[in-house]
This record gives sequence, structure tokens and C-alpha cells, in this order.
Amino acid sequence: MSDTPVRPGRPSVRKLPQLPSVVRGLAPAAALRLSRPSDTWFKPALSVVVASAVPHLTLLAVGRPALIVYTMAGSLCALYGHGLPYARRARAVAGVVLGMAAGLAVSLVTASLTGSTAVLIAVGALLAAVQKVLCDATRIGPPGHVIFTFVSSAALFTPQHLGQIPGHLALTLGAGAFAWLVAIAPALARREGPERRAVARALEAAAACAADPGPRHRSHAAATVHAAWQSLLASGRTTPVRRSLERLVVHAEAAFVAPGSGTGAADPERLRAWAALTRGRGPVPAPPPAPGTADELYGIDAERAVLRAREGRRAARRALLRRLGPGSPLLPVAVRTLIGCALAGYLCAALGVGRPYWAIVTAASLYQANLTLSWNRTLQRTLGNLLGVLVFAAVLPVSRIGPFALVCCCLFFGFAAEALITRNYWLGSVAVTPMALLVLEFGGAHPAGELIGDRVLDTVLGAATGFLAATLVTNRRAAGRVERALDATDRARAAAERTVADPAAAPTERDRARRTLTASLVELREAGDTAAGEWWPRALPEQRLLAAERAGHRTLAATAPWRGPSAHAPSIGAE
Repeated sequence: MSDTPVRPGRPSVRKLPQLPSVVRGLAPAAALRLSRPSDTWFKPALSVVVASAVPHLTLLAVGRPALIVYTMAGSLCALYGHGLPYARRARAVAGVVLGMAAGLAVSLVTASLTGSTAVLIAVGALLAAVQKVLCDATRIGPPGHVIFTFVSSAALFTPQHLGQIPGHLALTLGAGAFAWLVAIAPALARREGPERRAVARALEAAAACAADPGPRHRSHAAATVHAAWQSLLASGRTTPVRRSLERLVVHAEAAFVAPGSGTGAADPERLRAWAALTRGRGPVPAPPPAPGTADELYGIDAERAVLRAREGRRAARRALLRRLGPGSPLLPVAVRTLIGCALAGYLCAALGVGRPYWAIVTAASLYQANLTLSWNRTLQRTLGNLLGVLVFAAVLPVSRIGPFALVCCCLFFGFAAEALITRNYWLGSVAVTPMALLVLEFGGAHPAGELIGDRVLDTVLGAATGFLAATLVTNRRAAGRVERALDATDRARAAAERTVADPAAAPTERDRARRTLTASLVELREAGDTAAGEWWPRALPEQRLLAAERAGHRTLAATAPWRGPSAHAPSIGAE
């Protein structure tokens, strides 16, 4: 019985407790809601069609359609790197091709040495965990580790002889080389295209922040401005177009760090107009000079030179090793992937599925940055696969008209998958599922009922066991990542305040300190969101996190009026 007194004449009303944000995030409607398509959805969609059509039709012309499963492994590499500048994309896609071939080689050698389903499942689960960690550590971006796991897991259950493996790997590398050419070919027509899109997004986010400088818009603007700088730093040598893009990012940064200031830099309509012109195919707009633009661009050139130097490359390698080290927050996600994929595979094998690789792929596809996102992906994957099985049943008679019809069906669903997946993952899965099933037809026709039944069973069991493993393996390191991000933000803010308050500080130091602080705020927000999505994490320092973000943004705002060598910066007071 409550001891709280009740005022006479007024009925007692018990306030219902609010659900925590994690529980509110589990609503199926939110996970399945469609969003606007990506502004570049057609690029990976067209790339994978072109990269697949040439090797597919070539093998069809020479009468070897059964080998298409090996060229497809290389063709799928064309899905990667579309958000990267072409200089970095060339290296990234080359790494993807080599990684794909390495995973395929392990699978083919294992399949040739043993027919034990238990061993094959164990190797498939281990490969899935390694691929997940490597893709997250290198931040290769969508579609991430799922394509690697799909290829390597399927190859494990494909009969092999050791003598065939070199030829099959040669087909994969050949198709991968062609996919690499497809991925970088647009540079011939518009070599600054990725940077232009990154800068346009930064301008749009800065415009939204200038119009409504709330915490959400401010965090989004910080992330997009940081991404634009990173894109320009990685784009290669400076060109007149890139120099104009850098000037535009200076304006976007000025509007983001001091929204609502009433200056021309914070004019939302002008920022949106620049974004539209930057995204278009015409000339990049030439903005008027913003305060400190010359010094900012000098600082960017100096930072680019540092990154290209030997010490800069060593620092990048050390950062990658730290993300892969024993204390990495990626380790719990790797353990989830390993256990979930193994459980899914063994359970399906126990129920009589001859090739339970789809259960491994289903489980591997669930694991996202935190448990809430993994739950959403579980719903999306299950719904998409079950609907995709129905689509497969409808198109199977058409695909069996002849090999050419089968190739056309695979190309159509490959395009549809990339066109739809940016709306929602489940919608893309509706196209991915029939494509994956149709690939099996290149090796010979299979009973439709068996294919459909096995796929439904694999999907349901893979999703259930995969998510069960995610709930059992807790990720308490996510809170530790927040603590480290808080410490890094405090150090970056202190450094920015020192350089701003020091009239003798070099402009390059001042600009680098501001960009370091922006990067630390982006990392802090990402770490906080990841930890908040875990269901039973360590207690998060929410008040400290909020205070650090506010103080960091105040410091960024305080840097805005004093950009340039002759700036005289007053002290930055606490709010």
C-alpha cells in the first residue's frame, strides 16, 4: 500500500510507466516500414547487372552454364564501394575481390577434403564470424559480410575435387576483375561524382540544422560534414572541382557549427540550392568566400599530405588493428555470429536438410550493431524470405524454359534486389531469395517442392536460432566503447578550446582540432546509439554523454567567428 497522501476530492490517478526506448523499438511496424529509396540505388543495381551479364552470357555461349555459380561470386563484388571516391574505391573493391576469392578457396578445399556435414557447418560458421568482423572493422559498408557468407557457405555444400579448384577460382577472379572495372568505370565520365554526392548531403544536412538546430539535426549534420571531409581527403589529388567542393563544405561546416546565427552561411535556402546544383551534372557552384576559407583549405591540403605519408598509413593500420584487437567491441558480435550460425546449421541438419547453408546465411545476416537492430533484421529477413519463396514458385516455370531464360531471371532479380533493398531490407529479400534459389538451377533442375520446403525450414530455424544466440551472448563492451568515446571527446574539446584561445596557434592546428572534435562527436553518438540498443547493457552514463555532446557542440559553435590567422578568440565559457 502506498504511503503517498491523496488530496481529498481529487481521484487518484496511477501513471502508467513509460516503456523503455529499447522496448518501443521492437514494434514490428517500425521494422517493416518502408523508407525513401537511396539517392544512388540505381548504381549498385546497374553495376551488378553489367558485371554479371557478361560472364554469365559468355559461359552460356560456350555451353558451360554450370560454372556460373563461380563467376557470380566475382560479379557480386560490384555491389561494394559505391559511396567511396574512385581512388579509394579501386583499392576497396580489389580487396573485396581478394577476400571473396579467399573465402571461396577455403570453402572449396574443405568441400573437396570432407563430406561430413558437421565439419562443413563448423567451417561455415567460423568463416561467417571472421567475415563479419573483417567487414565491420574495415567499414566496407553495405552489403557487408552477407554476400561473402552467402558465397562461401553455398560453396561448402557444392561437390568438389581438388583438381577443379584452381579453374573455379580463376573464374571467380576473372569475374571479379571485370566487376572491378565496372565499379570504377564511371570515373571516366564524372570522376568527382562520389565527392559531389557527399558534399550535397552535407549541405542538405547543414540546411536542416540551420532551419531547426535541434540535437538530432545537429548530430546528423556533424556526421554528414565529417563524411564529406573524409570523402574529399580520400579522393586523390586536388582538382578545380574538388577545390570548389571543399569551399562548399566550409560553408556547410560554418552553418552547422553556428546554426541560427543569422549569417549568410547559415541560410537554409541557399544551402539547399547549392546542394541541388552540386548533386546535378552541371558545374559545381562557386560560393563566396567564408571566414577562414583559405586557411581551412590550406589545412585540408596539409592533412591530406599527412594521411598519404608513410606515418599516416601506419597510423591507419594501427587503428585497424585496434578495432580487431582483444578488447574490440566487435568480439561479442563475432561470438554471436559463430554460435548462431553453428546452431542454425546443426539444427537444420538434424531435421534432414541436406545442404543447410541457407540457415547459416540467414543467421549471419541478422547480426547488426546491437540487439535491437538484430531483432528488426530478424523480422525483415523472415518476412522477405517467405515472400520470396512464393515469388520463386511463380517464376520457376519461366526460368526452366531454357538456360537463357534462367540467366535473364537471375539478372532481373539481381537488379530488383538492389533497387528495393534501400526501401527496406525485407523488400529487397523478396528479390534476393528467388535469385539465390535460381542459381541452384545452373547445376541441374531440382524438385520444386524440395527447394521450397528446405528454404522455408532454413529461414525459420536460422532466424530463430540466430536471434536466440544474439540474446544469449551479451555485448557489455558496448558501454566500454561509450566510456572511451567520452574520454576522447573530452580530450578533443580541450584541445580545440586551447587552440582557439591561443592567438599564436597556426590556422592548420585550429582547423584540425575542430575536425578532430567533430569526428569525436560523431563517434560518441554512434557509440551511444549502439549501447542503447543492447537489451541488458552496463549502466550507461547518459547524463555525462548528453553533457559531453552539448559541450562539444558549444565549443564548435565558439570556433566559428575566429577562423583565420588573425583571429582573436575570447575564452569559451560554460553554459
